[in-house]
This record gives sequence, structure tokens and C-alpha cells, in this order.
Amino acid sequence: MTNPVLLVEDELFIALDVQATIEAAGFEVEGPCMTLVEAQAAVARHGAAFAAAVLDVRLADGTVFAAADQLHAAGVPLIFHSGHADDEDLRQRYPQATVCPKPSAPAALSEAIRRSAAPNGEDTEERAVG
Repeated sequence: MTNPVLLVEDELFIALDVQATIEAAGFEVEGPCMTLVEAQAAVARHGAAFAAAVLDVRLADGTVFAAADQLHAAGVPLIFHSGHADDEDLRQRYPQATVCPKPSAPAALSEAIRRSAAPNGEDTEERAVG
């Protein structure tokens, strides 16, 4: 059994679509967390036990960065899935993160999840998915 993928997304229909994509990629889902508070609680419960995290940047109660910083510090691969993200800022802050701008094709997001969650950091270069 693989570790779950954390899903942080505050738009319900998008969260359901992304959840289905994560599950189709062969992972269990923790979430969706719809607020920063929920995301931080999930990180507190699971720590570094996530295979990866799929994060929307702008949430109902602020930005995801406090949780992303905790995940990054724990070595969890980050996948930013957002329509409101500054790509350059994300790459400076999280150089190994994958950026999948919304809307993203499910196949592209699925591949990003599989690649990010690969054991031993098989692909740790800066990545962008279209």
C-alpha cells in the first residue's frame, strides 16, 4: 500500500475531479482539504507520510503556503494545481515542485502525481505540466 496523496482544493467540483484523477493514478486521497486550517491539520496528523501533495494556492481562508512550507520541510513532493499562482514565485520558493496550471488535463496531472511520488526522487528537476 502506498502513502496517500494530500489534496488541498477549495472548489468542490474541481476537488472531486482531482480526487478521481489521484485515485485513477493508483493512490489513496487524504482530503480534499478545503481550507488552510484543514490542510495544516492533515499535515499535523500525517507529517511526511504523504506520497505527494496536490495544492491549490488560493483557498477560502488564505493561501496554502503555510501548509506547503510544512510539507516541503518534511520532504513531501509538491504539485501546485492552481489558476492563481505566480509560476516564477513558486519555482523560487519550491524549486523541486511541479506546477500544473488550471485547467490541466487529467492525464498530465496523473503523470505529474506518479512522477512526483516516485520512490527515491527519480525525477527531481524543476517541472511544469501543461
